[in-house]
Amino acid sequence: MNAGNYCYASITEPRLSAVSAPEISLCSAGSEGGVRNRLLCNEWDLTALSVCELGKTQQRTLLLRGLRGQVNTSAWKQHVSPCQIIFTRTLKHSQGSDKNLRLRSVRHWRWVCSVNTPEEQREVSQSRITLVGQVQLREEGESSCDKDVILNILSVLTDLLSLGTSRRIHYMISKGGSEALLQALTTAAQTEPLDHCTLLPLLRLLARVGQRDRKFGLKVQKADATDIILSLARRNLGHHLYLTHCLWVLQVCASNVTTGATLGINGAMELLFKVITPYSKRHVRTVRAAIEALAALLKSKSNSRRAVNRGYLGGLLRLYQDWHHNDVSNNYIYIRRGLLLCLKHITNIQLGRETFLGSRGMEILFTSVQDCLSCKNLDPIITTVTQILRKCYPKEPLPVASVRSSYSFPLPGNAKAELPCEGSEGDYESDGEEEDEKDLDNEDVENKEEDYDLETDVNKLRSRPVLDRPEEELRQYEAMCPELSHNFQELESESEEEKTLEDRAETLPSTPSHFIPSATFVKHPNYRWRNQSVTEMGPDPGEKDFKIPLQSWTKKEKCRWDQTDEKRDIAEAVQDADSCEEEDPTSSHGLTLRPLPKDAACYKKMFYSECEGSINPNPGGRLESSYTLTNLLEKHQGDIPFHSPHFYIARAKCVKSIPDYKDLAFPDFWGHQPPPYSKPMLERKYGVQRDKVLDDVRRLIQPGDVIGRTVFDLDEPSCSSPGAPGCLTFFSKFESGNLRKAIQVREFEYDLIMNADVNSNQHHQWFYFEVRDMKLAVPYRFNIINCEKFNSQFNYGMQLVMYSVKEALQGRPRWLRAGHDICYYKNHYRCSAAAGGGVRGKFYYTLTFSIKFPHTDDVCYLAYHYPYTYSTMMSHLDILEQNRNPKKVYWRQQTLCQTLGGNLCPLLTITAMPESKKGDDLEQFYKRPYVFLMARVHPGESNASWVMKGTLEFLVSSDPIADLLRKCFIFKIVPMLNPDGVINGNHRCSLSGDDLNRQWLAPTSRLHPTIYHAKGLLYYLRSIGRAPLVFCDYHGHSQKKNVFVYGCSIKETLWQAGCMVDTDIITEDVGYRTLPKILDKVAPAFVMNSCSFLVEKSRESTARVVVWKEMGVLRSYTMESTYCGCSHGLYKGLQLGTQELEEMGSKFCLGLLILHLKSLPCSKKVMAQAALLLDPEEEITDRTQRSCSNSSLESDDESPCVEEIDYNSDSCSDGEEDFSELDQEIQEYLSWVEGEKEDEGATMGQTCSSKALRGLYISSQPSSNNTALPLHSASLGVYSGFQSSPV
Repeated sequence: MNAGNYCYASITEPRLSAVSAPEISLCSAGSEGGVRNRLLCNEWDLTALSVCELGKTQQRTLLLRGLRGQVNTSAWKQHVSPCQIIFTRTLKHSQGSDKNLRLRSVRHWRWVCSVNTPEEQREVSQSRITLVGQVQLREEGESSCDKDVILNILSVLTDLLSLGTSRRIHYMISKGGSEALLQALTTAAQTEPLDHCTLLPLLRLLARVGQRDRKFGLKVQKADATDIILSLARRNLGHHLYLTHCLWVLQVCASNVTTGATLGINGAMELLFKVITPYSKRHVRTVRAAIEALAALLKSKSNSRRAVNRGYLGGLLRLYQDWHHNDVSNNYIYIRRGLLLCLKHITNIQLGRETFLGSRGMEILFTSVQDCLSCKNLDPIITTVTQILRKCYPKEPLPVASVRSSYSFPLPGNAKAELPCEGSEGDYESDGEEEDEKDLDNEDVENKEEDYDLETDVNKLRSRPVLDRPEEELRQYEAMCPELSHNFQELESESEEEKTLEDRAETLPSTPSHFIPSATFVKHPNYRWRNQSVTEMGPDPGEKDFKIPLQSWTKKEKCRWDQTDEKRDIAEAVQDADSCEEEDPTSSHGLTLRPLPKDAACYKKMFYSECEGSINPNPGGRLESSYTLTNLLEKHQGDIPFHSPHFYIARAKCVKSIPDYKDLAFPDFWGHQPPPYSKPMLERKYGVQRDKVLDDVRRLIQPGDVIGRTVFDLDEPSCSSPGAPGCLTFFSKFESGNLRKAIQVREFEYDLIMNADVNSNQHHQWFYFEVRDMKLAVPYRFNIINCEKFNSQFNYGMQLVMYSVKEALQGRPRWLRAGHDICYYKNHYRCSAAAGGGVRGKFYYTLTFSIKFPHTDDVCYLAYHYPYTYSTMMSHLDILEQNRNPKKVYWRQQTLCQTLGGNLCPLLTITAMPESKKGDDLEQFYKRPYVFLMARVHPGESNASWVMKGTLEFLVSSDPIADLLRKCFIFKIVPMLNPDGVINGNHRCSLSGDDLNRQWLAPTSRLHPTIYHAKGLLYYLRSIGRAPLVFCDYHGHSQKKNVFVYGCSIKETLWQAGCMVDTDIITEDVGYRTLPKILDKVAPAFVMNSCSFLVEKSRESTARVVVWKEMGVLRSYTMESTYCGCSHGLYKGLQLGTQELEEMGSKFCLGLLILHLKSLPCSKKVMAQAALLLDPEEEITDRTQRSCSNSSLESDDESPCVEEIDYNSDSCSDGEEDFSELDQEIQEYLSWVEGEKEDEGATMGQTCSSKALRGLYISSQPSSNNTALPLHSASLGVYSGFQSSPV
């Protein structure tokens, strides 16, 4: 016995007595009964028996017989492995005249296998694999007299591989099992006549082992076994039982494309077409095996091409029709699905799709699938048919002149917007910061690339504080930090309220927005670049065990101001708007409100009676009368916190847009009030995707009811037909609006096309448009047909949002989640090279939803997510500044820079005013650490702005916690980093066509001014030793639920990449995890388990990674907020609204305060205030809620959908790689051989179950007096559809 088996036996098996091996005397036992009695009396050490030298054949025989009787007892089941070792060793040492002993040993093997315990089934002993070598040895060197031994060896292998998991098979493959079986097959096939008693179990083993051996096809070719398998199949055409076994092996061999092509050249397809018959109840097992083997062969494109050229595709269609019409009881689903898989593989090539369309395949399959929709058991049929129909649907370009954006912007200088060259679907942008766009057709490759993308170069992961510009340029940013030089001499006399709006929006003093300092600039004495890294800086000073309880702060203080203040503010806003017009007289600011609903009765009662006549009587006409608009404004209830239509109009007049907007969208003007409830995530209707796909196919084959009328066109307004009877009216030319084209498909169905980002031909996701002239309670279906992301939360419960003007005028001004029958899937539109400017290979996806509007002839707005425009943000800042307490809140609004489009990018500084002019108070003020916050670098992520809104409102509120927080930090905030993109309705890019969050490594002041100056400000803070304690960039995520952060960690990245980490060399402060852990406790929407701290190569140019590396900021984060809802916690199963998003912003502030108390030195005064403010009861309640919800957190963010979603209809994958069906087929054959027969009549009526599958065998089983039933030419004759095909 080898050392491995000895170790296995000696370690894993218990001893029965203290008797050692040399003391055992088998002769003293005297008989089989003596051996059994000694074993029963625990007198022998079983482990010792397994390793002792067995000398004589008689002794071995006695031992084997004794063990045979003993191992059938329950007490001996735990000692199976030593028994197996004994039998294996006996078999190994049996030579020549010991044939009977070898045979007996193998038979005892089978008995031992039959009593395997579940624990033993999970083990893979090397002794079991010895039999594989034995098979090879016998077949190569010994005579046929050992047939019984070989049969028993095959039987043992069959028993072993039938139990437990596939680990045994994989272990056998690793030890050369496939090669041994193929060699055995070669030897057995050379015998005359064929010994089917040996061939059948050998073929079954080959089928089971080969399907899990990824290199099986190559091994078959290397062993020259392809011709042998085909020869065996041809020789057994007259015997269905033998032929079925050959077809199983043929299917496994053909699963390898190269081997399948070789089989196709050698005539395998022609052979299979001789076996496949029209509908018949005879020999269905053989027909099924032939069809499945054919489907495997057709994975090879050369075989598919050969099948099309020889006319097999039409014959397969006729075969499918025949089986479909005659299989009324649905007993032969797998045969029908096998024929569909053949068609699916053939249509993977262009020639196959063209022939399929020419053979009316679309009509045939579409008609047949209608009979299956009512039966859930036929889902395998429906799914495969749907995939074929989607794939063969003729590809079309989008119905637009060009996929480039309708808007273009001339870039400064000679810069040109470079279109991204997507070679494949997987090259699209990532969502938020971190979300990858991947093509599921290459899933295995992509799973590996996820780890390959991790940065493993330690030198690149280390912080490297270097400048990307001359140090002299940093001087200009001194003006952006006035709090560091303010002497507060006017602390008591200065009246903050008297500042004008122009002062609050001032630019850098005497410095143009894109000013680059010259070399003559004098260096500031405090300028220095401190070359300190995160590692060198060490851990935070004394991360104290802060035991003051947390607080779940929930209530936001509402903004209150009296009427006189509002009138004054309105006057200032109007004056500011006038100044905007004076500054830019070339632009027209004649903004008008979009027309109200036709039925004026709903809002006439809101006006004074004297103004009723001023309303435009023309239905749908504009409210151009300023008197009417004024009265409408006066009747605004003003109960929406931090919103004023007056401020909004004033700010909207200053906006500079490419289309030069003339209209105001009513929701942005009137405001949004969160609903008093949260809406649960939409439950996905079963089968909704296939229903939508079949509706699309119906358009192609039954175009009679298709209207195809363009009702809105941003490119060519003259070509559209708005206002047609019974037709909806669309509009999108307002701030943040995005709808390019609307086509009426049917009476209540519309195809919609989104506009690409400016100077780009991609990034289609954000939409925001107006629709009017609808009917009440009619389900309108909208199909947005040019989405680009391969997956979406719309498939997992997310709904779009809708705003009704009539509802708003009746006192319910709010965006609501709306829509039903929502799904997201790949469509038939493609981007041609001509339309895409040379870009090929782009796929599009359809977002489809249905909506019932709440009123007739209403004006409603539909959007991807809750809109938050640039004008909304600017007016919000005005209101916050006007209503803060200037004695407590230090507020400074400056301009970071001017954007490419000429809009101002605001920069805020918020902290607490010093308590007095005393030196100690001023010193505390100057030494406060910085927190740097940003949002909305991606325009379509409006949820980030709502989170920022909650942060800003909390920071300026009179809440005691906010007051304490202001005393702890100085906040530098850029609330909207990409104003131009937000204004012009982009989803991801700026006017340069660049993703600004991929420009942080080397931004330019000309093309990326906001990034350039934000990075410059951070550089400046670093240069004076005031790098932020926390940096956070607010984002939105379209493919994940919950709120979470991405951070940066060297060790976690290396560990994830599988690199060895020497903790003595690589030291890292784990303080980057503190803030996320705090948020996990205080914020209901935040989930720590969704966070990641990995650094990927593809993210090296993002804000998070650059600030971490170059500025040395340990706590550099991207905070992602879902568009959908939460899967854990207090909001589990609910969609997030604006109230929950704003709450997340305020909770982030609370987390910062707790971080400060836990991680930084604090004065006794601050600690005392915190102890009074943070309520222990609320913290305990919140902690309990979190612990209950997080007890079963899953690593996968997406819960399984009710219906399997096939996003990639062109994929060749159909789940056939999982050979569970073939395993089941083989196992049921073995059960039938062993006599476990079912009554044929009882099984014929069952479908999609093991009994129905077994019925396939029973319907063709041989009679009791024959071992095989020959196949007559009539039953397996050549199908008429293939008679003319050459062989």
